Amino acid sequence: MTGFLHLIVPQAQFSLLVGEDNLSEYKFNTGIAKHLFCKTCGVKSYYIPRSNPKGVSINMNCVDQSTFDQITVEDFDGQNWEDNAASLVHLA
Repeated sequence: MTGFLHLIVPQAQFSLLVGEDNLSEYKFNTGIAKHLFCKTCGVKSYYIPRSNPKGVSINMNCVDQSTFDQITVEDFDGQNWEDNAASLVHLA
């Protein structure tokens, strides 16, 4: 377990403000998912998921949560994620 708390947003609603030059990209297996790691500390703050290539999965542990009025965590069956991934897909 990585401690990654997913906040999935459409790519059109995501913009990285600073630090892109300090990211390292890693792809494996199918090459669809794009995992981005901090070159300094190794944390994966966000990535493009294989199950949702038009979305961005942001690690909420890397976000200033004081900027949100409310955060609701929904359970997801990660053990059987392929059976449940369609519920996460962003079409645009």
